[in-house]
Amino acid sequence: MARRRWIADEVSGNRAALTADHAAHLVRVLRARVGQEFDIVANAVVRRGTIASITDDRVEFDLGEEVVGQPTNVKLSLLLAIFKFDRMEWAIEKCTELGITRIVPLIAQRSDVHLVTASDKRVERWRRIAHQAAQQSRRTAPPEISPPVKLVDALSVTVGLKIVLSEAEDQIELREVRLPDDGEEVFLAVGPEGGWTKAELDLFQKGGWLAASLGPTILRAETAAIAATAITLSSLGA
Repeated sequence: MARRRWIADEVSGNRAALTADHAAHLVRVLRARVGQEFDIVANAVVRRGTIASITDDRVEFDLGEEVVGQPTNVKLSLLLAIFKFDRMEWAIEKCTELGITRIVPLIAQRSDVHLVTASDKRVERWRRIAHQAAQQSRRTAPPEISPPVKLVDALSVTVGLKIVLSEAEDQIELREVRLPDDGEEVFLAVGPEGGWTKAELDLFQKGGWLAASLGPTILRAETAAIAATAITLSSLGA
């Protein structure tokens, strides 16, 4: 059975530590004990860690040899328009488990104004959700989650393959798009509840984004994000 994996909060030489809520979960829920071994991600490297000491809010590890994993050069960023927080959090969790590299919350024209106003205060929660999902899925690092940005600012990306998911697109499906195989970054943009406006789709087109659909059915925003991430990562060989 594979060892449970944790992403260290602190690293110094051959020592690492989990602190605060992460330590509390390990101590109180999993009932960790001195001498127990886990895989510890320290500075993006997975090493075997042996618990050296335990307190209620801190667990320290002695780090051993590196654990050889499967390297990947897949870079997939998700531009995710802000929508209902409970569903958005579910999308962040599942896309993290699948292997997304970066998530950029977008302020779209149809994003609820109250959610947009509250979104800055949700970023740390989204990062905690991604951190926990990354550990659960045995990733070496959680995805980067940026503060919310306006669509026009996010469209300044000039490199990589850029794909906007659009229910108005009836010619190209995402599964038909030829994706790069040389480590080039791929960007996916998923709209809010109600979809992108025509003006927003025009902005994407002017910015060199390719429009694609997920098929003839209309999906919820969280379903579209997860499905698009899975299809793209599968095509990229992740």
